Amino acid sequence: MCSRSLNPRVISRAIFSPFLSSKALVATVVPIRIQPVRGARSKCLHDRAVLNCQYSMATFSTAERKRRPHGDRKSSEMTLHLKQTFEAAILTQLYPRSQIDIYVQILQADGGNYSSCVNAATLAVVDAGIPLRDYVCACSAGFLEDTPLVDLSHVEESSGGTQLSLALLPKAEHLALVEMDARLHQDHLEGLMDAATRACKDLHAVLDRVVREHLQEVSTQLGE
Repeated sequence: MCSRSLNPRVISRAIFSPFLSSKALVATVVPIRIQPVRGARSKCLHDRAVLNCQYSMATFSTAERKRRPHGDRKSSEMTLHLKQTFEAAILTQLYPRSQIDIYVQILQADGGNYSSCVNAATLAVVDAGIPLRDYVCACSAGFLEDTPLVDLSHVEESSGGTQLSLALLPKAEHLALVEMDARLHQDHLEGLMDAATRACKDLHAVLDRVVREHLQEVSTQLGE
């Protein structure tokens, strides 16, 4: 689920697959010092790091071959959502005048693309040693008749019901991002939010166990 790269600039890669068959590949680049260019508009921030996220889908990720794996409106929206999510979690103030790059690609899409990207990126950022306020755990949720469901498949997402995407910092129960793609009566919102929150907390336990097992494995290898 988490592995290191031989490229000295790409410090960590992670592949995340939820209970369904969506798979996301993430490469995280260590904070790079931005050199201001005289006479040009620089994106350098003096008090914190700039977070650069890029999202794309492999041409073979869906049943139909994609002609434009990145650069379309949906990819731009996903890129913005990922940036907003991790700006709420990464301690960017520790890296002033720097840039952190997170490259995300969907290898196999079967629903919950945003959630898969966030969870994979969390593993990659943790493995890269970049400080976080907390794990960022994400999950999708929706309704089947009156029953809330989590971790929706592509078929369930295509059914036309309300879909909710939630990214959570579990310990403080801080919401990094919440998005709904349709109207929902307020009487149903609390139940849907509770289901997504519980799923994120369950996922947090899984991610934390994986990170600790990986750390123990690396420590053992270094000890040898």
